[in-house]
Amino acid sequence: MNNIHPRVLSLTLATLSVFAPAIVAQETPRADKHYVGLLATAIEHRSIGSSDEDGWGQAGTVIIGGHLSELIHAEIRLGGGFADAEISRGDLTLSVDYFGSWYMGLHYPVGTLGNIYAQAGFSHVSGDAHLSNREADANTQFRKLEGDYPGSSFSFSWLAGLDLELMENTYLVFEGGKLFEDTDSGANAFQFSSGLRYEF
Repeated sequence: MNNIHPRVLSLTLATLSVFAPAIVAQETPRADKHYVGLLATAIEHRSIGSSDEDGWGQAGTVIIGGHLSELIHAEIRLGGGFADAEISRGDLTLSVDYFGSWYMGLHYPVGTLGNIYAQAGFSHVSGDAHLSNREADANTQFRKLEGDYPGSSFSFSWLAGLDLELMENTYLVFEGGKLFEDTDSGANAFQFSSGLRYEF
């Protein structure tokens, strides 16, 4: 039987001692991970007034969530508006001061690229509607919206999106969905966001 040269044996043992922890270490299961995110959000206000006008505002959104299993997640979102929506065909301005959302959803891997996901829950929105030149005929349909907006501050909400893994645990997010519907006026708002999410 051939003898193993002492140098070869020593080198083999040293190599194993360095790389063995990496070999036996397992990646943290996704069900045990949490995540945070920061998104830029465009809010489209639709069905405003009797002529169904619309307008766009802007907000920032912070996400805090966790994976309940390999496919199920839950999260809360907090956001604040920084650009008001000027509604077409009139002098109405809608501002979203802040909003908070709670969602539960499903995500599904798309190869090694990332995930597609859909989620549903509830949102609370606080804002106001300002109408200048309220006596003008074009603004008649908006007068009942003045003041606190939306009138019904809680609403069903949903989202669908795609995340792409830029690097380990860091994702680029694209998503869209319904933020709220004001049952008092019939107006509703949709959210379209993009940003980063980090899992840990």
